[in-house]
Amino acid sequence: MAEEQVILVNENDEQLGLMAKMEAHEKALLHRAFSVFTFNDKGELLMQQRAASKYHSPLLWTNTCCSHQRDGESNIEAGKRRLQEEMGFVCDLKEVFSFVYKAPFDNGLTEHELDHVMVGAFNENPIINREEVENFKWMTVEDVKSDMENNSEIYTAWFRIIFDKYYKFISN
Repeated sequence: MAEEQVILVNENDEQLGLMAKMEAHEKALLHRAFSVFTFNDKGELLMQQRAASKYHSPLLWTNTCCSHQRDGESNIEAGKRRLQEEMGFVCDLKEVFSFVYKAPFDNGLTEHELDHVMVGAFNENPIINREEVENFKWMTVEDVKSDMENNSEIYTAWFRIIFDKYYKFISN
């Protein structure tokens, strides 16, 4: 099986080419990514704990799912694909904003992504893929904000960045 490719982009999200995912992370090159936030009718966010086998950020808590778009795949298509692969469900998604961030990790890899943030609604418990997800929980936005102030080290770097922006966006 060929290694997964990421879409290299510039700051305007214009595609520049494709590269193997690990190589892009080793070279810290800007590439397209997405993050999905799924809420239930109570306004709780579905959180996932990354699997212990992940090559970076294992066992850290993060948003419902995130990954990289494939060549020719829309942001929404990619989000739905990964929801199904990681969390065992699909729901309608809406893109709410995008931003660029860079986060180096202790293992020498760097996430440098133009991240498209999407939201969806789902009211059941997921059927998690244990190769991708260790655990899940539903949390109110207020509880996430409070927990991140006290325990930021248990959350992924990108979730902390997104949540700062996202909290302001959804608390209006």
